[in-house]
Amino acid sequence: MKRIVLGVSASIAAYKAASIISELNKRGVDVHVVMTEHSTEFITPLTLQILSGNPVHVDVMTEPSVERINHIFLAQNTDLLLVAPTTANMIGKLANGIADDMLSTVCMATPQTTPRLFAPAMNTKMYEQPVTQDNLEKLKRYGYEEIKPITEKLACGDVGIGAMAPVSEIVDLVMAKLNESPIV
Repeated sequence: MKRIVLGVSASIAAYKAASIISELNKRGVDVHVVMTEHSTEFITPLTLQILSGNPVHVDVMTEPSVERINHIFLAQNTDLLLVAPTTANMIGKLANGIADDMLSTVCMATPQTTPRLFAPAMNTKMYEQPVTQDNLEKLKRYGYEEIKPITEKLACGDVGIGAMAPVSEIVDLVMAKLNESPIV
């Protein structure tokens, strides 16, 4: 069974993590969820725990097992890392090596040989900011793959690019990456 880490950062699109988990579970993927503290205000860890069948990780200082360091274990025991939704804040953290919460720490500890995908979700103005675009380019240089946001009516009422890609597109890309043959 393939195993992924799903990172959830604090965007209104966090509720879509429930659908991502459900669809991946239907396809036989074992999903382990890591949330930022603020994302728990959009969707509860309990909801994602019930859907995934696994504990949800929020606090980097919580170590459920004395035999292993939790963020290292999660990062090194996954077939793929997906951060969906990914806020401008999380993109900035990852692009600049900041690991100050459970999600950014797991991301930083994930081997570069592990596929790492992220699905931005934010207001158009935030997405189009030069600093955000620079950080996106940095992440791509570091081996992350962007699942491009789409243009539609956003939570703030604006219409523009910044809505997280459709769940079906995200799930299809995850499955394609998980099923790729290793390059010899």
